[in-house]
Amino acid sequence: MKITINVEPSAAETSLLVTCKELTPQVEKLLAAIRILDKQITANKGDAVCLINLADVFYIEALERKTFIYTDKEVFDSEMKLYELEAALAQYNFVRVSKNTICSLSKIKTLKSEVDRKIKITMENGYQIIASRMYADELRKKLGV
Repeated sequence: MKITINVEPSAAETSLLVTCKELTPQVEKLLAAIRILDKQITANKGDAVCLINLADVFYIEALERKTFIYTDKEVFDSEMKLYELEAALAQYNFVRVSKNTICSLSKIKTLKSEVDRKIKITMENGYQIIASRMYADELRKKLGV
């Protein structure tokens, strides 16, 4: 892969041009990683509404009719349902790993096969979540393993 950076002081905004022979999974992953840098979602922390960069989100979990967004050091509440967040974030490298969890593929550190085709996922910050059998195959497919 060849990378060329052109610094232009008179440019009105930053633009990115990707030239490729074909749109491969590797190129799609690159584009997803770039798109996620400018995206934010809203969530609540106490009585405050916060903007969270998608690049900071490790995983999202639904528990007892509430949705929680986990970053490296903080947990936020979301008004959105898990299925709504799943649909909104699918193009940004997030994938459903269990009935109640969506995970950022870019924050996965290791995968370990468990009994009954489950997968133990260790995130970059040490959090561990389990990908259920129902979603394990899709996770493997998305990661190319």
